[in-house]
Amino acid sequence: MVNAPTAVTALLPVLLLALTGLVLLLVDTVRPDDRSNTSMAVVSALGSLGALAATAWLVVSGTVGVDTGAVHLFADTIAVDTMALFFIAIFTSVTALVVVAAHDYFHDHSNPAAFYSLALFATTGMALLAVANSLAVVFVALEMVSLPSYVLVAFLKQNRGSVEAGMKYFLVGALSSAIFLFGISLVYAATGSLLFGDVAEAFGSIDELAGVAGIGIVMIIGGVAFKTASVPFHFWAPEAYEGAPAPVSAFLSSASKAAGFVVAFQLFTEAFPIGASVAANIDWVLAFGILAAVTMTLGNFAAAVQEEVKRMLAYSSIGHAGYALIGLAALSAGGPANGTVMGAAMAHLLVYGFMNTGAFLFVAMAERWGVGRTFADYAGLAQRAPVASTAMAVFMFSLAGLPPFAGFFSKYFLFQAAIDNGFLWLAALGAVNSVISLYYYSRVVKALFIDDPDSQSALDAIDVRPTALYAAVVFAAVATVLLLPGFGPVIETAEAAASAVF
Repeated sequence: MVNAPTAVTALLPVLLLALTGLVLLLVDTVRPDDRSNTSMAVVSALGSLGALAATAWLVVSGTVGVDTGAVHLFADTIAVDTMALFFIAIFTSVTALVVVAAHDYFHDHSNPAAFYSLALFATTGMALLAVANSLAVVFVALEMVSLPSYVLVAFLKQNRGSVEAGMKYFLVGALSSAIFLFGISLVYAATGSLLFGDVAEAFGSIDELAGVAGIGIVMIIGGVAFKTASVPFHFWAPEAYEGAPAPVSAFLSSASKAAGFVVAFQLFTEAFPIGASVAANIDWVLAFGILAAVTMTLGNFAAAVQEEVKRMLAYSSIGHAGYALIGLAALSAGGPANGTVMGAAMAHLLVYGFMNTGAFLFVAMAERWGVGRTFADYAGLAQRAPVASTAMAVFMFSLAGLPPFAGFFSKYFLFQAAIDNGFLWLAALGAVNSVISLYYYSRVVKALFIDDPDSQSALDAIDVRPTALYAAVVFAAVATVLLLPGFGPVIETAEAAASAVF
């Protein structure tokens, strides 16, 4: 039995995020006249970075590690392991960037404090998702992420597009939650337990209830596909990302998407083992293979025909969900590279977190400058904002997977791991889609650096002072570049964490 101090220590990142959200909410409620946008942003950033530091400390100190194993809490409903901490690092990093950027984006909003508390509560739910070891905890944590997210999308109450996007997101999200919950109930009916380990053990003898469990798993896959914006549950994403404030789009497309993947990675490897699932004629690997292929292809082709940069990035995020799904689609019973392929998908999600967040924050900065939404509206921005435009070029080339950027290495390791595990067709399809993506990513760079603006006066109106939003974009670009020399430790840590669950 784990003692109380150890439990608090293991859950320190989750507790810090929750405490920060509560402090922000309390100050906003008790002393609304004394709150300031700057102080709220600073507290939010410090809370996120504190949780990130606590996550790193848990690994470095050996409290949680591959050798020491997971720390199990609350009757095994919580399990803090290295995979969970890896994803918590992604959530907290993205949240820190987003709340810093939000300081400028919501500078004239009547109640910016609500944004910061909602973002921290959503991140708390993501962190709880990462450490969940029970289907019940997974569902509760998913709702902790979803409910604040609905509000964040519709945060600009005077903006019809934002409210409409929030309503669409809520309606589709409520339906997906119902499907996910019904899938959980069917799995419980077939196995008699909600704990991952007990469900896996029961899979060896479900016999006549295999059909019930199979339907439940299909419904759970549907819930996961919604959270990761995978085809055919993707249609909410372009609408929500386009209508939401750009920092919220960055938050949902990076952190929230990673939250969906940590659920998928842990749930399907620990609760539904490949060997037992195949023996029961439940081939969820094939289902994820189809999802990965269709998602990356549709996402990239849809992004290629967009004329608005923000909507292009929305469909691009769908394509990247397809790449990350290879982490499940390329698994096999007793596969020699199972840990490698899932670890590579985790590393890709980390790199994606920085480059995609930075790209959406550049869009946020363009919106604050009063620049339009289309590629043509971005023409010549490099003349007025060379540093920010260079950062955007780094994001675009890295998202496309061009060497020597970090996105190239994350995709290379992912596709190579898929080949090593016998899924050459998935790797080949991913490579072809990466080539297609180069077309629409290069359109942004062309507009920024090559195209001429319609009028010079349009550029003169742009305020390029080094604000918090500007700093967040540049920091995301620096982090993307620094991942080049640091990619070795990243991929090693991810693969070790993934290998521990097989």
